[in-house]
Amino acid sequence: MTGHLPVMLHEVLATLAPRDGARYLDATFGGGGYSAAILDSAPRCTVVAMDRDPDAIARGGDLVARHAPRLRLIEGRFGDMLEHLAAHGITALDGVVMDLGVSSFQLDQAERGFSFRADGPLDMRMEKEGPSAADLVNTAPEAELADILFRLGEERFARRIAKAIVERRKEQPFTTTGDLAALVRSKVPRDPSGIDGATRSFQALRLAVNDELGEVERGMEAAAKLLAPG
Repeated sequence: MTGHLPVMLHEVLATLAPRDGARYLDATFGGGGYSAAILDSAPRCTVVAMDRDPDAIARGGDLVARHAPRLRLIEGRFGDMLEHLAAHGITALDGVVMDLGVSSFQLDQAERGFSFRADGPLDMRMEKEGPSAADLVNTAPEAELADILFRLGEERFARRIAKAIVERRKEQPFTTTGDLAALVRSKVPRDPSGIDGATRSFQALRLAVNDELGEVERGMEAAAKLLAPG
């Protein structure tokens, strides 16, 4: 195994029921937990694994070597799986697994800027390219920020937070996760459940930076086209 055990591994394997001769797509490779388990469950099946994070692809080298030629890694978004798989001559699949959201690897690396647990650059980009969370926070209009926080984070104090962000950035732009988290916490009441006050805002910004909901919609539509009957 990879040292990374997905939370829903047993349930996913029971539903997927890997069988010899079949081809599966692990659309969110991450630490390779699902890919490894599928390959181990059916010794003569094949797995194509995708991930938009170049770090995840780099981590998968040992697993690919161990299961060659049954495992193939592709760097890219699962929303574009039709094009990526077609480039490798794949037009049908027997099963697709998507473990949606941020990975523990991304959260644990302060330099990736996904988490407020340790101070790091305000980044959040899964692909390490394109506009970052800092770009969004420092340039988006107040109304757009409020909409993102409310719609993607279900943050009740979205307008208050957005107003404070815009006022603060006039004097000094946000560059670190700790800086932004501190401002957000100062504008929301303490949650009796113990959830950090910055949690919903950070979730919203991450979803926006990576267009995660759009990716899910595109990925589901593509998977439906690729899955073989039954």
